[in-house]
Amino acid sequence: MKCIVMTGGGSAGHITPNLALIPFFQEEGYNIHYIGSENGIEHKLISKLEGVAFHPIASGKLRRYHSIKNLTDPFRVLLGFLQSWRHLHKIKPDIVFSKGGFVSVPVVLSAWVSRVPVICHESDMSPGLANRITMLFAKRIAVTFPECMEVIGKKAVLTGTAIRAALFSGSRTEGRNIMGLKNDDRPVLLVMGGSQGAKSINHALRCALPKLTEWIHIYHICGSNNTDEAYNDIPGYKQIEYADQALPDIMAAADIALSRAGSNSICELHALRIPMLLVPYPKGASRGDQIENAENFYRKGLCHIILQEDLSADKLSDALWQLYLSREAMVETMAKNGVLQGTQAILSLIHQYETV
Repeated sequence: MKCIVMTGGGSAGHITPNLALIPFFQEEGYNIHYIGSENGIEHKLISKLEGVAFHPIASGKLRRYHSIKNLTDPFRVLLGFLQSWRHLHKIKPDIVFSKGGFVSVPVVLSAWVSRVPVICHESDMSPGLANRITMLFAKRIAVTFPECMEVIGKKAVLTGTAIRAALFSGSRTEGRNIMGLKNDDRPVLLVMGGSQGAKSINHALRCALPKLTEWIHIYHICGSNNTDEAYNDIPGYKQIEYADQALPDIMAAADIALSRAGSNSICELHALRIPMLLVPYPKGASRGDQIENAENFYRKGLCHIILQEDLSADKLSDALWQLYLSREAMVETMAKNGVLQGTQAILSLIHQYETV
C-alpha cells in the first residue's frame, strides 16, 4: 500500500486543495497521514476525516515584522522539525505533499533529511515565504498561475489548483431552502471573509445592511467568533461561522459573491461562475499576494475590486449593485476563460515522484 504524508495549514487556503486531493488518494488505496499544527484550522478540518491520521506538531511563524515571538518561534520550528522527523520515521511515506503555510517548513525539512521526495504547491501569483524556503528541498513545485513559474524557475510545473469536487454537486433549490428563501425570489449575495474572517468587510457590510437588504438576501460566512448577535433577527441577512456540508448548496444558490482574494477561494468562485467583488488584504497586513491575485483576475474581467482602505457602507453597497448589474457579462467571461482545474495534474505529479 502506498503511503503519503500531506501538510499545510494556518488558513483554509493551505488546506482546501488537500481536502480536494484526499478522496482521490482514498480511492487509490493510499495510507494517508497529515502533519499539522495542533491548534491550527487544519486540525479542526482534517482530524474529523475518516481514513486520515492527523499528527500534531509545534509550529512557529516566520514574521517579517518585529515581535517578541521572533525570539521564541525558532525553537518551536526546531521542535516541529524533530517531531516531524519522528513521525516520518514511523510512517515511512513514499512522498510528502506540502500545500504551504509555516507548519509545512519543519515537515519538508525533515522529509529532505529523511530522503523522502517532496512536492509543493503554490496557489498565488508569487510564492510566500514558507514556500520560498520549502521549494529549495522539493522535487517540483506545482503552481496555479503561469506568472508564478517565472519566479520559481525550473522546478515549477503549471498544474492549476485542486478544487473540491463536491462543490460542483450543489443544488440551487436546496441552497435557497437552507437560507430560508423557499418563497422569496430575491437574488443572493454570498459573503466570505476567509477562514479567519475579515473584520473590515464584516463592519462595512453590516453598516450597509439597510440598503442591501432592500434588494438582495445576504448569506454571510463570517469566520470563527465573528458572528454578532445584534444582527441575528434582521430580515434578509443570515450569518454563520462556517459552512461545511452545506457549502456546495450555498454556493449553488449564490448570484454574486463578496470575498477576500485568496487564490483558492477565487478559483472556486471562478470555477462555479459566481461573479465576485474582491476586497484583498492590504499590503501592510500581508505580503500583497491577494492584491496580485485580485489584479490578475480584474485584468481578465473575472472580478470587480474594492480596496480595503476605500471600504465604506455606501461604496460597498454601490459596488455590489454594479457587480449585480454586470453579472451576466462576467459569467460569460468566466465561461470563456475557464479555470485551470489542477486535481489530476497534481495527482500525476505526485505519482511521478513517489519512491518505488
